[in-house]
Amino acid sequence: MKYYLIAGEASGDLHASHLMRALKEQDQQADFRFFGGDMMAAEGGTRVKHYRELAYMGFLPVLLHLPTIMRNIKKCKQDILQWQPDVVILVDYPGFNLNIAKYVHGQRLKANCQTPKIYYYISPKIWAWKEYRIKNIKRDVDELFSILPFEVDFFEKKHHYPIHYVGNPTAQEVRDFLEVRGKRLEVREKPIIALLAGSRQQEIKENLPAMIEATRHLVDRYDIVLAGAPSIETTYYEPFLKGSTVRLVSDKTYPLLSKATAALVTSGTATLETAMFRVPQVVCYRTSSPRLAKWLRRMFLKVKYVSLVNLIADQEIVPELVADTFSVESIRTCLEKILPGGNEREKMLEGYEEVHRRLGDSQAPRVAAQKMYELLNKNTN
Repeated sequence: MKYYLIAGEASGDLHASHLMRALKEQDQQADFRFFGGDMMAAEGGTRVKHYRELAYMGFLPVLLHLPTIMRNIKKCKQDILQWQPDVVILVDYPGFNLNIAKYVHGQRLKANCQTPKIYYYISPKIWAWKEYRIKNIKRDVDELFSILPFEVDFFEKKHHYPIHYVGNPTAQEVRDFLEVRGKRLEVREKPIIALLAGSRQQEIKENLPAMIEATRHLVDRYDIVLAGAPSIETTYYEPFLKGSTVRLVSDKTYPLLSKATAALVTSGTATLETAMFRVPQVVCYRTSSPRLAKWLRRMFLKVKYVSLVNLIADQEIVPELVADTFSVESIRTCLEKILPGGNEREKMLEGYEEVHRRLGDSQAPRVAAQKMYELLNKNTN
């Protein structure tokens, strides 16, 4: 069968590559074409665009790059129409992917046919923001594959839209790494504090300076190590690191977390990865307009927490310093509490066990691939 996948950022590239590998186990004739990254390319097939050409966040960057974004969307639509896949698999990245889903669904209606099918792997987080998108999902998406256990109630009970919960790929990816111990990380004499400042330039710009400043008083006791994101050139980090002793390691987030004593983490998948490695963390997410962000969060955000760790556990396990609560002093204070000897460290580690329990040990890519192949064969028979 012909599979067209779309992933718009580093985490999507990782998850999609594992799904592709699992699909090849199910379908020896699997043919892939995709928007994605290097990990997807390593699984074979044809890459149309790298996700580095797609990833823009924030109102101003999106506005400035709008012509490029629209060209990429147009190219993707034309490429799908020309290649005629059996299924389009959308991986997170809802702004782009829901637009594609709407187009593919519309083309099917025009042609009065049932292909290509539209599958969504790693469902859009509409439970947090833009819940109105459920109308688009119900209309345009044939099958939705969820990786977060609490999403089942949201989609099925609240919105009466049946989905497939397949387990969490991040939990499996960390387990796999710990079993084989992949890339090594140079360990020096001092214990490590990891800085995970985001996967996009705007996130790094907003969060990294405060993270560095908040750890400056600890450099005599700790090795402060920054995880370089795979989508960011190392030269981008140089101005932020100038005058500090922070060490940059690129494309080694898992090796870094496997050795870290504590971490400062920008909200996102990295918070869950950090918890899976059982590394105490402080979640930091600065915005350029903290008062506006506080108001927007109060008015429009539908959930109590911003980190996946707290959302999965349904309780505050890790501190979240977001918008108006974000400051160098607050980061420093929270960090001190989770370092060895700190009064919050053991409590947080105990809380992580609940997250592990709720996620279980399901092999998400394999479960999703089996279900996708089964559904596609059912539809063609």
